[in-house]
Amino acid sequence: MDNSTSFKPSLRLIDATMLVAGSMIGSGIFIVSADITRSVGSSGWLLFVWLITGFMTLTAALSYGELSAMFPRAGGQYVYLKEAYSPLVGFLYGWSFFTVIQTATIAAVGVAFAKFTAYLLPGLSEDLIAIDLGFITISPAQLLSILVIVLLTYINTRGINSGKIVQTIFTMAKLFSLLGLIVFGLFAVKGSVWNSNWHNAWSMHALKPNGSIASYTTIAALGAIASAMVGSIFSSDSWNNVTFIAGEIKNPKRNIGLSLALGTLIVTVIYILTNIMYTGVLSLHDIATAEKDRVGVTASQQIFGSSGTVIIALLIMVSTFGCNNGLIMSGARVYYSMAKDRLFFKKVATLNKNSVPGFGLWLQCVFACLWSLSGKYGDLLDMISFVVVVFYVLTIIGIFILRKKMPDAERPYKAFGYPVLPIIYIIMGLAFCLLLIKYKPTYTWPGLIIALAGIPVYYLIGTTKQKSEKLNNLTKV
Repeated sequence: MDNSTSFKPSLRLIDATMLVAGSMIGSGIFIVSADITRSVGSSGWLLFVWLITGFMTLTAALSYGELSAMFPRAGGQYVYLKEAYSPLVGFLYGWSFFTVIQTATIAAVGVAFAKFTAYLLPGLSEDLIAIDLGFITISPAQLLSILVIVLLTYINTRGINSGKIVQTIFTMAKLFSLLGLIVFGLFAVKGSVWNSNWHNAWSMHALKPNGSIASYTTIAALGAIASAMVGSIFSSDSWNNVTFIAGEIKNPKRNIGLSLALGTLIVTVIYILTNIMYTGVLSLHDIATAEKDRVGVTASQQIFGSSGTVIIALLIMVSTFGCNNGLIMSGARVYYSMAKDRLFFKKVATLNKNSVPGFGLWLQCVFACLWSLSGKYGDLLDMISFVVVVFYVLTIIGIFILRKKMPDAERPYKAFGYPVLPIIYIIMGLAFCLLLIKYKPTYTWPGLIIALAGIPVYYLIGTTKQKSEKLNNLTKV
């Protein structure tokens, strides 16, 4: 390892935009609309959930532009929270990011790739057992997931340009493929299905698998919206990954904010159009009861017939492969920044001969592979959605704090719509979190416990650091 090696600014605006869009689009858009439909029961409210999620994502991205221009260096959100609040708050984000948010997401996306590969190669099914160790069984899908994670990690250790090429190619491919699916789907819209779905579009109710419905009180309806948004927020997450890799973006003060705006806008529009297409080719009952929630597969079968399964499987394979490349590429830069602050393993603070944090990439790989083997990543991702939004809210509040704390700091870009839009996001984010605490506590407390478990770890690291400094001083004397 070469400590003198520095990050090489290699990513253009188009590359950064593809990182934003590519990290957002995984398999969620093809799946989570089933659960949303079961929660809200109508086409209008299905689209409303995606619209409100898109609005929140765009608002947050436009607000982050100010922070990225102020602190255009590796680490992104970790750095913003540390500067606005304290090293402890920054560490709690980095701790949650490493233990679950990023590594479990990489695992989940990797297994999603493997699951849809099994549509083409049944021998890779998640339902088969490849290895039985007695205390754990491992499926071919889990092994393929690990293989993909290791392969992409290796590619990214070869330098930023290797990861950039994979990211741009696969993101372009999935954007054009998704647009193709939308266009063919809109041509295949069935008048009777469309009219039925949109006849009473704003009647909210729970839609049960047997076709029956259950009405909501006004407060319960708000809880249903918050519950439904868990899936859409997860599908729209990871847009902030581009901020982690700021040290490798050309003209970061300009291009990070622009890429955040462009990437999130592109994905939001595609998500809305995809769900409009769903309501034109599938009845609400078919969306809500799609096998294993795979709405994309059911819709593709309606559009393309028997070949639809193969088409959507290929699309999701491309989508998840590109998504994981973006997650793997950017995640290690957060651990690098933490290690530079002596809050993570010292070796992670070094760059390899290719000017990337190779040790951090491989450490992230090991944890993601362990999550792939555990089979529990999906539950944890649902649970961590609450904490993810809490950190987003804290970061946007940080804009107000930093304007008072650092009034004379250079701000090449200022948060769009400040202070109105950031305040709206804060209110919406807090409402989402409070409603989840009330109506889906299983989605909140575990994630919060994981985040807060970082507090004793932080002080343990601090104590160790102080002892090390004392020992160094004594050695010098």
